[in-house]
Parts: sequence; C-alpha cells; structure tokens
Amino acid sequence: MAKPHVVVIGGGIAGLAAAAFLSDAAVRVTVLEASTRFGGKLRGGEVGGVRVDLGAESMLARRPEAVELARLVGLGERLEPPTTAKAALWTRDALRPLPGGQLMGVPGDLDALAASEVLTPEGLERARHERPAEIGEDAPIGRYIADRLGREVVDRLVEPLLGGVYAGHADEISIRAAVPQLLPLARQGGSLTAAIRALSTRAGAGGPVFQGLRGGLGTLPGAVAAHARAHGAELLTGHPVDALRRTPDGWRIATAGRELAADAVVLAVPAPQAAALLAADAPAAAAELRAVEYASMALVTLAFRRADLADSPLTGSGFLVPPVDRRAIKASTFSSNKWGWLERSAPDAFLLRTSLGRHREDAALDLDDAELVARSLADLRTAVGLRAVPYDHAVTRWRAGLPQYPVGHLDRVARIRAHLDALGAVAVCGAAYDGVGIPAVVGGARRAAEHLTPRTSGTRTEGTMGA
Repeated sequence: MAKPHVVVIGGGIAGLAAAAFLSDAAVRVTVLEASTRFGGKLRGGEVGGVRVDLGAESMLARRPEAVELARLVGLGERLEPPTTAKAALWTRDALRPLPGGQLMGVPGDLDALAASEVLTPEGLERARHERPAEIGEDAPIGRYIADRLGREVVDRLVEPLLGGVYAGHADEISIRAAVPQLLPLARQGGSLTAAIRALSTRAGAGGPVFQGLRGGLGTLPGAVAAHARAHGAELLTGHPVDALRRTPDGWRIATAGRELAADAVVLAVPAPQAAALLAADAPAAAAELRAVEYASMALVTLAFRRADLADSPLTGSGFLVPPVDRRAIKASTFSSNKWGWLERSAPDAFLLRTSLGRHREDAALDLDDAELVARSLADLRTAVGLRAVPYDHAVTRWRAGLPQYPVGHLDRVARIRAHLDALGAVAVCGAAYDGVGIPAVVGGARRAAEHLTPRTSGTRTEGTMGA
C-alpha cells in the first residue's frame, strides 16, 4: 500500500519544519512554495560583499523548539549567542540604556529604570506608585500597564519593545496572546514590579536569552529543506496553489497546471492566503482568517568600512525608538557588534540595519530605496553621531509580514482550528496562530504534523490526478 500523502502549502520556516517532522513519519510529503525560494521571513543575502540576514536574525533560546530544530538538521555546532546584548533606547533626545529587569518593557527594577533616565521625573514617580487595575481573562497590554504604572511606561518602554516583535500598537495587543507570562503576575495581587523582578532574577540564571547561527538564520531554511529531502520529502518552488478542494478521499490541489491528490494538507501560508484556499470548504474558518490583520515593515541594511567609523564608534547591540519620539526609524541593530561570527567573517566591514514602519503606518514602504537609506542615515546621525557614508546597502520590504495579536486573537485561533477539525485532515501553522517568534512557529509546525499523522493512518492516494 502506498504511503499516505501529505501536501504542505507554503515553504517558509513553518512549512519546512512541518515537512521535516512529517517526513520522519510513515507518510509521503510534498511541499508547494509559490515563490522561487524557501524560507519566508528567514532570508540571507549579501551586502557589501558580506553575507548577512535580511530578515529575522535571532531566535528565543529559552523556548526550545527552534534550537532543537537547528540541532535536528545538523546546525547545532553553529548555534551562537549574541556577543553583546547591551541595547539602548533613543528617547527624550538622548541614547539611554535599556533598563534591565523588565518583561517586554514592563519594569521590574525601578532603581535601574531611574538610573536609565528613560522616563521623566514625573513618569518615574507615577511608576513608583502602582495602582490596582482589573484584567479579567485578558486586556490590551498598553492600556492595562498605563492604568497600573502610568502612560509614560507604555510610551517609552512597552511600545518600543513590543514594536520590535509585532510592529504593532501596545494599546491593541493582547497580554494573553503576546506576553502570557505577564497574565498570572498581574492577577496574583501585590506589586507587579516586584513580581517581574523576581521572575527576571529566576530567568537570568537560565543561559542566553537569544541564539543565532554562524552564517545567519538565513541558513536554517536550506538545512531544514535538505533534512526533509533526505527523508523522502519532495520540495517544489514556483508552485502557487490556485485551488484547494475537499474530496471524499482527501484533498485536490491545483498547482502549476496540474492537480495533486492528498490525504491531508498543512496550510503554512499567511492568513489571507489560507482564507482564500479554504473559502469553499470551510467558509467559517476563512472568515476568521480574513479578520487577522498584518503589519508591514522595511529593513535597511547598511555596510560601512570600519576605518570610516573611527570618529564615531558604535557600541552595544543597537537601540530601539519609542513611537512617541516621532523618528523615522523604530530600531537599529549594530549587527557587527551583536554577532561575533559577522565580525570574524568581515573584520574590515561594519554592518548595521534599521527598521521602519508598523501596523497601519506603512507609508514608508512606498518610498524608494534611496529615501529610506537617507532617512535612516539622518536618524543615525542624530542618535549616535554617525557621519560615515555606507559603501553598500540593501532595502528589504516585508509587506504584511507580521500578524497582529489583539485581544481575542487566541479565541479566534481556537475557532479556526475547531472549524478545521470538523472538516478533517487539514491543519494550519505559521506566525498567525501560536506566536510570531521562530520557536513558536516551529512549535506550531510540530503540532500540525502530530495532529495530522494519526489522521493519515490507513489511507492512501495515487498522487497526481491529472496533467
């Protein structure tokens, strides 16, 4: 009997991870990727003759899924923590140290917060006088923390930290979905800052918070794809899926001028694409998927000659910018400082990058590359005194790249999965569901694979149904 056939639609890291996990089971796997490359938002490129990440560059190490995947596909020896995690906030017209002992910007160490001078004296005084605030099952993190610790904590700390992850608005993002570890601390009574300080102390003994890969995270998709192929999976680029329909025996998939039959399907594409493919057979799930909103952002990567930076040396890992300060950029990462492998591979070059744009504020993406570079350089000149001229640059636009997690998001995800469970032999995974970080995405891919494996037992298809 032929092996059951599972088709994975989407070749980002979610789809590739699902294929890798499925290929270890007794199923035949096909991955269909619409574009000409695998990896999604994990993307490497060359800027100024230096290989560098043009998408995500680090992964949370204290959640194990992504690190375990890297080890599974043979990249364990290339895992490498940042050389420095000394970040800053560019706020109130100065570069100020990011205070330690905080949880996604919510402070735990008020003495460190005072020493950083991130807040005005009035804002600091308000933070020292916590007020009780109802939270219930969930709340927008910005509004809740503003009620409890003051608006300035949100504007100058929570907003830039959340913005670095979601490119969203703190007054809309769900505590339960985005910062679940904060929810029990908020509910337990007593001082929230003291609870965060205790949590931070315990977490500080757990090793590095983040990990990267020598050569960049852009190398991970290729390794995962190679692992899946070595275990029998077929991976195809240039194969957009035009239609997906349920049949009595499984699924029919129209792609690249032919039809494939599958016993089960993994949808590892953004929510709007998943909605379009499910509209005929799962209209309720499609309606929920269409309601997921996305933020767009642009990354500007700049290459300098180190000799040109002698008069304006750059220290630390970079800085975040609170939206309240109304700058063009929302963050800058000093990549050559942050990643030792990058400094070792290109000792005479210095790479950094800036990011622009956030949810419903994506006009910057319509500017041409030269203007985005100019705006980045202008802000860098003001923030850190950088006057050197880059010898190369790259602009990467991630349109609709980051799903938003408002209050009610997790309930929506549960409804989507309930609708699909009723349909049978189909699962979803990716950044729109269980978290936008790489470990969460990999964990969701494993969940999808495990969900489908028993559903394919004893079933089979004949593969290609038509030419």
